[in-house]
Amino acid sequence: MSKSKNQLDFATGQFVVYPSHGVGRITEVETQTVGEEVLEMFVIFFEKEKMTLRVPTQKAILVGMRALSTPDLVAKCMKTLAGRARVKRAMWSRRAQEYEQKINSGDLVAIAEVVRDLHRNDDQREQSYSERQLYEAALERLTREVTAVDAQGEDAAQRKISAILDARVAPAPATPETPAA
Repeated sequence: MSKSKNQLDFATGQFVVYPSHGVGRITEVETQTVGEEVLEMFVIFFEKEKMTLRVPTQKAILVGMRALSTPDLVAKCMKTLAGRARVKRAMWSRRAQEYEQKINSGDLVAIAEVVRDLHRNDDQREQSYSERQLYEAALERLTREVTAVDAQGEDAAQRKISAILDARVAPAPATPETPAA
């Protein structure tokens, strides 16, 4: 089959990111007959979920499937994590919807923003159940992609992300040498 502009050169064994599921590995490219049409499909296996997904090769780009991020983009995400949380003053239901869209966008920087904005240190207020669910989903997606890009293992990726999040400190209390602003 000829390649179109909607189809990247993905290869068997390659890690890819499917926006609503995260990082998976292409296990094969198969053909299936659907009705009277013969379709070429990427077969993607998601290890954590033990799930297999078939994506028509002609639709891969349209659905947002992409190659793993570059190490430079991962570094940008780590800078995003280290930044200050930006929480809008909108109602929680609207913010939750925006966070969900960012998580399912497949955009690693957007996912890092969700992790940064929803991360709570031990001394901060507790999270609601839905806030915690969104945080964990974003953290899981981020960790999996960092793991695949760095090829160091999931534990190393989790430690790297945790170290950055824990290093963010709240403003220090005023001391006689540093007057309050």
